[in-house]
Order: sequence, then structure tokens, then C-alpha cells
Amino acid sequence: MQYDAIVIGAGFAGLYALHRLRDEMGLSVRAFDGAGGVGGTWWYNRYPGARVDAPSAPFYGYTFSKELVDEWEWTETQSASADVLAYVDHVADRFDLRKDIQFDTRVTDARWDEATQRWSIETAHGDEASARFLICATGALFVANKPHYPGIDDFAGPVYHTGRWPHEPVSFEGKRVGVIGTGSSGVQAIPEIAKTAEHVTVFQRTAQYALPARNRPLTAEQLQEYRDNWADLRDSMYRRGGWPFPTTRLKAWDHTPEERQARYEEMWAEGGLHLAINSYVGVLADEELNAEVGDFVRAKIGQIVDDPETARKLTPDYLFGTKRLILDNGYFETYNRSNVSLVDLRDDPITAFTATSVQTEHGEHPIDMLVLATGFDAVSGSMLQLNPQGRGGVRLGEKWAARFDTYLGMAIAGFPNLFMIHGPQSPGVLYTMPLGGERHMAWIDACIRHLDENDMGTVEATEEAEAAWDQEVNDLANRTLYPRTNSWYTGANIPGKPRQFLAHTMGSRYFDRIEEIAADGFRGFVFERSSSSIPG
Repeated sequence: MQYDAIVIGAGFAGLYALHRLRDEMGLSVRAFDGAGGVGGTWWYNRYPGARVDAPSAPFYGYTFSKELVDEWEWTETQSASADVLAYVDHVADRFDLRKDIQFDTRVTDARWDEATQRWSIETAHGDEASARFLICATGALFVANKPHYPGIDDFAGPVYHTGRWPHEPVSFEGKRVGVIGTGSSGVQAIPEIAKTAEHVTVFQRTAQYALPARNRPLTAEQLQEYRDNWADLRDSMYRRGGWPFPTTRLKAWDHTPEERQARYEEMWAEGGLHLAINSYVGVLADEELNAEVGDFVRAKIGQIVDDPETARKLTPDYLFGTKRLILDNGYFETYNRSNVSLVDLRDDPITAFTATSVQTEHGEHPIDMLVLATGFDAVSGSMLQLNPQGRGGVRLGEKWAARFDTYLGMAIAGFPNLFMIHGPQSPGVLYTMPLGGERHMAWIDACIRHLDENDMGTVEATEEAEAAWDQEVNDLANRTLYPRTNSWYTGANIPGKPRQFLAHTMGSRYFDRIEEIAADGFRGFVFERSSSSIPG
């Protein structure tokens, strides 16, 4: 089958891409997804306690339709995964998107044909299709990372990865559960698992700065207020890093130490990400201020956790906020339960598994079930899993062997007419992802229209533009403290992955930049005439 565009992925970004390309641009489009339904990462991440790990309702959603805002009833400030899935199901039905999505169909190959100026794809079922444009909405947090601990396959009990959770209920009643990992999914899942399990042994790889979410119900009055003020709130989201909340302009060193502590207490009580973004300017750039905020959170952990040794193990020692900040709903309090114990793998590493236990350097821990909350090959992993073939037969895996070079986080030199949403070197995970997907697609829309209006067949980033963009992303990252910590932001969680900060840190100003580039005739791109208009 031949189409104008093929979309890979049916999560937030893929659904909007399909809607924009088909309903607003009038193109023929086919979307493919290996999942059995819409939702992308959310379709897979159904583990206990899974929630949007940022201030969400009603802002973790689409902004393109005021009618959609008016008709959807969000129930909590921090939406649970089931609510997010219900929302995207509603969107898919409301805009009749399912008829152009092929579910349970993983795209296994994509190849560029220089003669026809088209992308050809193959699926795991043997289907073939081609299109002028390939839109990769493959997900920044999609490729599950399973660690290679010695003997892990010797464990005979059930093993669940939070990023590939079963769709049928999993009971922990009367079970001894081992959980490896305390990133966002682990922090969310552990308190829920502990409510019914006989015992939970947490194997901590890294202590985390988790901030209280202060999740609460949304009232009808709050929802109506959001709807009444939606135009202003949407404008604020565009200007303020993807959220409508103003960030502080307070400078820490204008206040006394006592005033700063009072400010931190206020932000802690407010919950969410306010301590990081609304206490003082420069928390993620000023090392002295960062240390003070980090000390504040570390002290809070010591106050919450009853056992001093457990509190010590749970206390992070890296720069505050330089790993992904986590919003929790009672995570630290969970360690005060008698059925929860903590093993710090930095001091007591895993040495082996048996059929019924995890063995560490200092002991053996009997378990009946194992939960891997071990994260993802983030940002670049899904594109490398696809591994498309561009000009000259070059695979993306070859091009990205040493570095993830892109232009604008959306285009790749040598891969014409291929666009990524939330690709490496875009704001991606540092921005509100549904809104970021909308803004990327608006830019892709303008680029495709530019091609058609000028009878061009291909658009492709130049290597010079890639190099300049790489320098810009690095320079911006180095103005922050992010690169000084090993994290999945830098690829440090995946053995052998190139070490590189994977996100553009400027949020809304990034989108201003790409709009300027479009207005300047899509500076940094080269165009090729349509093969159908070339004589002979």
C-alpha cells in the first residue's frame, strides 16, 4: 500500500500526528503500533501506582481542541495511568483515528528509496507499505531495560517489568516480592505493592530525590475555572516551558538562610516540582544553591524514615535534580512498614539468583516474585530499535554508533523526509510531552507544505547544521548541572551507550528557535526536486 505519510506509534504524539496529517492536511496516512491499543508508553505501563510523574490534569493532555478540554472530566491533579488511557481512548474515538491505525503490528524495517523518494516499511507480519514521509513517534521512554544480573534467568518465579506490565491483574497477596530499581516507576509501585505483599525487599541501585506529589481530587469548580481561562492558560503553557505555572524570579542570595529555609518548606508543602522550579532562580545551575536545596530534601528523608540506617541508605549523594525528579505518594513512609526492607546495591551488590531467592554479597533474600523497575533505553533507544536505512544504505545504528547527532531533534542528515517527535536533542522529556508533540507536528506540517508549495520532493538536514545543533545543545546543557551526574539523561544506565546529554534544555525557547528556522526558509536543510517533476 502507498500513502503520503506513515506514522510509527500510536501514543500521544502518534495520535496527534495522524490527526494533523489526515484531518488538517488532507494526506493519506497509515499508523502502525506493536501495542494492542492506543496510548504508547501508557498502554504498556500499567504497574501498580503508575501516574503522570509531573503536575498533570488537565495540562497533561492535548491543547488543540477546546471542545476536547470542555468535555473531558479529569478527576485528580496527578492522573493515574488508567485515567490517561481512558483519555487517549476517548481521543481516538472522538476523532475516528482507529480506522487508520494497524495495531499489534511492529514495524521491523524502514528503508529510503532514492529513485522514488519514498520510504518503504515492513512489519513483523510481513506487510509492506510505502510513503513520502516517515513520522517516527516511537516514544522517548519505550524500550524496556532488563539488567543483566548474574543468573537472573535462574529465578523460577514470575518476573514483571514495570515498562511491560501485564494487562490482567497481578496479585501480591501473601507473596515475598523483590523489586529492583527505585526510579520513577519503582517509587510509584513500591508503596502499592507493599500494601498487600507479605514482604517487599527493595534492591536500590540509586537513592532518589523524590518530592511529595500532594495528589488530590480535582473539584468541579477547578475544572470549570480551567475551562473558562483556557485561552490564557494555553498561551502560558507555550511561554512557560510547557506548564501554565509561572516560575519564580526570586534570587536566593537576596534572602537570609532562615528565609530560604522557610521558602523551601513552603514549596515542600505545596508539592509537585515547585521546590525545583519555584523556590529560587538557578536551582539546577548554581552549585551552592543546589547543595542547599539537596540538603533540605536529604533532611526531610531523615525526618520521615524512622530507622536511621534505612534513612542513610535512602539519602542521595548526587546533585539535586540532575536525575529525573520523581513525584511520590508516600514512598519514604513505606520504609516504616514492618514488611518492607531495603538492600542498597552500592554496598551489597547482587551476586546471583537461585530459583527462589536473590543472593547479594552479604546475604540471601527469599522471594516469590521479581519486579524490574529498571527503566528504559531512553530517548534514542526506540529509534535504534527501528534502525532505519537512509541514503547509501547507511543504517541509523551506524550513524549513531558514537553520537546521537540530529538537527533540531527532529531530522537526521542522510535520512530525507524522516521526522522524529521527541527525538534526541529536542526538549522531549524535559517538556510537557503531549504539548511538545503538538508543537513538533505543527513544524512538520509547515515543512511538508513548504515542500509541496515549491514542488520539492525531499527535505534533509545538512551535516553542518547537525554539528552546529550538537554544539548548541551541549553548550546549553553545560550551563546547567545536568551533565555532572550519570543518569539516563546522559545514557549512563545502558552499558556501551554513548555518553551524551540527550535533551535541549530551553523548553519553550526551543520552539521559538525552530519556528525562526522555518521562517528563514528552513535554514540548515537542503531540498531536492520531486522526482516526478524531473524530465526523463
